[in-house]
Amino acid sequence: MTQLRECHQFQIRAAYILVVCLFLLLAVPLLVGCRPAPSNPEAAQVIENKGSDTLVNLALAWAESYMETHPEVHISVTGGGSGTGIAAMINGTVDLANASRAMKAEEIAAAEANGITPVEFTVARDAIAVVVHLSNPVSRLTLQQISDIYTMRITNWSEVGGEDRPIVLLSRESNSGTYVYFLENVIRLGDGDSDLLFAPDTLLMPSSEGISAEVRQNPNAIGYDGLGYVTPDQKVVAVARDEAGPYVLPSIETVNDGSYPISRPLYMYTAGEPTGVVAAYLGWILGEGQSLVPELGFVPLDAGR
Repeated sequence: MTQLRECHQFQIRAAYILVVCLFLLLAVPLLVGCRPAPSNPEAAQVIENKGSDTLVNLALAWAESYMETHPEVHISVTGGGSGTGIAAMINGTVDLANASRAMKAEEIAAAEANGITPVEFTVARDAIAVVVHLSNPVSRLTLQQISDIYTMRITNWSEVGGEDRPIVLLSRESNSGTYVYFLENVIRLGDGDSDLLFAPDTLLMPSSEGISAEVRQNPNAIGYDGLGYVTPDQKVVAVARDEAGPYVLPSIETVNDGSYPISRPLYMYTAGEPTGVVAAYLGWILGEGQSLVPELGFVPLDAGR
């Protein structure tokens, strides 16, 4: 009997221990899960910035400089083209859309249909450089000649003073603001009624770096790019509005004085008037941040003042 009682007591103690263990196994996760998250007033506030590949290097420089003095703000910058950035702004997935062209009427309508009123900020200015291989003897072209080249009314470099070689056409892809600007203001020469298009044989490059790489290795190529992407191993062509000239090379000075004929503003768009950290960041870009603009090969807003 004594052995039976001791055995029974042992079983009770074992059951008790098992119950306690099960309770602890279940309770500990619950206690951890219910623990309040530590408050962190210094947690980073995120700004999503997307769009123009022309602007992406400048936007990255702005973001890095701003975050150095504002560690509470994290700025994410990606490219993809002006159209991509504007679409993301319309869809509410970014705070700032970079664009190397103004928004189109249909984009504004799409934004308004989504309950968004886009607000435009001019953040810098840019020249679009026409570039060829260093060995190409052609050093100057008129806007009409460039239009004729890109529509294949001119197909050989000998027709514009070069060697007897076929011209290879390079362009950005159609979601690029630079593509749109070049189409409207160079190929169509600013004629809103024109329906001219890039020739079907034009090689569409996914990035500014792609155009630069192809021009460097192909002696027959012609391309165009934001001035900030032109490197010393490419030849920049002087451009004139007409045969009477003058033929002008792109630079901060010639954009500022209006003598270079292929220049444009660069934009950031927000969905409505910006507030909070986005408004503060834009204010910095339009002020102190302008000092970085010429370092990246663009024209600051206050140039020449």
